[in-house]
Amino acid sequence: MARTEYYNDPQAPKPNSIVPAVTVFVLDPQDRVLVIRRTDNGLWAIPGGAQDFGEYISDTAVRETKEESGIDVEVTGIVGIYTDPKHVMAYSDGEVRQQFSICFRARYLGGEPTPSSESSEVRWVGRNELDDLPIHQSMRLRIDHGYEFRPDPYIG
Repeated sequence: MARTEYYNDPQAPKPNSIVPAVTVFVLDPQDRVLVIRRTDNGLWAIPGGAQDFGEYISDTAVRETKEESGIDVEVTGIVGIYTDPKHVMAYSDGEVRQQFSICFRARYLGGEPTPSSESSEVRWVGRNELDDLPIHQSMRLRIDHGYEFRPDPYIG
């Protein structure tokens, strides 16, 4: 399913859903962040996705990271909560989702970067390499916040 992201765009379609979702900021021992190239929009992002029924939200973070990247993680904290109503995602099935995402901090446990149906590429990227990748600004905000190691989560 194709996805188009709108950010602070007065021409964006009006949202018709809000879905609890996660993203996951995880570093390897060399302080490189785990990123995936999304198959729905071609942009680079940190792993993440929607919560399933019957699932704790922290389990969503672990599951989505494994499914999209092949990497096993353990949730250790929260980078931030991202709910900007000016950020919407329009899907090819007619859903227009307002952003609601909790970005978790996680510890790398193991596994090898492995693409999936949701990720055409998976890799560890150094902070100095991020500017070379097409990353949506809302995703880059999460990554930047993750590297800041704030004492309290971002809420916005």
